[in-house]
Amino acid sequence: MARQLDEQIAGRFPVGQRLRVLDVGMGQGTQALRLARAGHQVTGLEQDSTMVAAARAALAAEPEGIRERVRIIEGDGRDTGVHFLPGSFDVVLCHGVLMYVEEPDALLAGVARMLAHGGLLSLLVRNGDALAMRPGLYGDWGGALAAFDTVAYRNRLGLDVRADRLETLTATLAGIGAPLHTWYGVRVFTDTAADDAEAPADVETLLAVEERAGRTDPYRRVAALLHLCGVRD
Repeated sequence: MARQLDEQIAGRFPVGQRLRVLDVGMGQGTQALRLARAGHQVTGLEQDSTMVAAARAALAAEPEGIRERVRIIEGDGRDTGVHFLPGSFDVVLCHGVLMYVEEPDALLAGVARMLAHGGLLSLLVRNGDALAMRPGLYGDWGGALAAFDTVAYRNRLGLDVRADRLETLTATLAGIGAPLHTWYGVRVFTDTAADDAEAPADVETLLAVEERAGRTDPYRRVAALLHLCGVRD
């Protein structure tokens, strides 16, 4: 996904431009720190105090120049309008957040308003059109059969969450003024790998395969996750 995001940034903004980035639901700050290392000014918004602490600890270990480029705010992603003015950012990330929001339209409209004209909105969501893949590959035929007719699922943390369908999100993005520009699949072949699995010796080949599949039909349509990139009107 990081490679996909970098591709979209490189194709939309001049080389060397320091971008204003908002990471909504930044978690432990992986993407925020990566983009700060690339020279961008990053604001992270996260409501989970444990994740905020982890992000601040990770930031504290960075050189001063990088620390100066990152601001962390503890708050709900649905309250972007409380913290920021409309049009304040060139790039807004909302990765792995929508599955925890029962009614995501208001959140999406809010984050879209944060984008300047021509700004990039990057969403990472669970693929509601492929929920049967994981149970099917595990041989859980009852679970696979039930997954065809729902967007609800239980994640690896044991939480009951929801997925999003590409067609629905495409319509939503058009309606909030950040129409879909392109989309990718994420974790096409590796979704069933254990969380603690060691990286294989040929990890670069694995990444090349996933990257190719993530932009190629029909493979990307059965990916565990969808990475959607919208552009602000």
